[in-house]
Amino acid sequence: MAQFQGQDIIEIVRGGSCLRVAPQAGGRLLSWHVHGAPIIHWPDDADWSQPALVRGGNPLLFPFIARHRVDGRIGLWRDAQGVVREVPMHGFARDLPFDAHVGAQGHGVRLTLTDSTATRTGFPFSFRFEAVYRLVDETTLDVELMTTNTAAAGATATHDDRMPYYAGHHFYFALPHGQRSASTLALPRNVYRHQLADGTTTTPEAGAERYRFDDARIVDRLHCLEGAPASPVRIEMPALRRAVEIDLRRPGSIPWYAVTSWTLAPDSDFYCVEPWLGLPDAIHSGLGLRWLEPGQTEEASLRISVSTLD
Repeated sequence: MAQFQGQDIIEIVRGGSCLRVAPQAGGRLLSWHVHGAPIIHWPDDADWSQPALVRGGNPLLFPFIARHRVDGRIGLWRDAQGVVREVPMHGFARDLPFDAHVGAQGHGVRLTLTDSTATRTGFPFSFRFEAVYRLVDETTLDVELMTTNTAAAGATATHDDRMPYYAGHHFYFALPHGQRSASTLALPRNVYRHQLADGTTTTPEAGAERYRFDDARIVDRLHCLEGAPASPVRIEMPALRRAVEIDLRRPGSIPWYAVTSWTLAPDSDFYCVEPWLGLPDAIHSGLGLRWLEPGQTEEASLRISVSTLD
């Protein structure tokens, strides 16, 4: 394994493209550089004592996304039988080690998390959650999430064996904060929502198809997609002469529910653009909640492409 910031990591290199991945730190994609330029941001001073809290890379969000509340208490969810369990912010996957397997050609890596004693208290289901990162070429990255309910199918399966979930990504795209006013986010047709302090979600309102990144209204905005996207999500950064496209229309993929935009502060040199399969607290609201039958697998795929702006 390669060494990075004093940690064992996996490096995937293809031409001028380099991915860094830390399987032991939540299966985290740390960074992506193309010809030395950062596409996915990772801080130079990352605190590896709490890697799940580092502002960078791509934390994997599973089994649920964002914050959940029961009777006003944060960090809890209620199942169909009325049992209340704990769930950390963005789920537990980003806190746990993944198994890793590099592909035979060396162009990709498969990361796998399965249920264990550590997961069953808060999420009493048998599962396999996999993330695949694959460099198609030096400017194109395919990303797949595969979720399987590994409970035995057949006559012995019960209604309680159905598994709820909604997974997602938390891509930290590199964007110098001084360039936000000149940089834009383009989206397919959408309506937007926000999560309120009590955990509920606002009613949908018509969303625009283009925003500037200095628009404070899009911090923590849930851009809910309406039907199959007719166009990719597109980030344009003219000062860097760079465009990044996220294609959410990949063959065989289940539909993405929303794209969330978020950043930490006005002077953060990143902006997160996050494809999600459901909304925060979907286990209670049903907004994007998915169910897997015993033995069933679903795949959610996307493609990220980097190009040069003229």
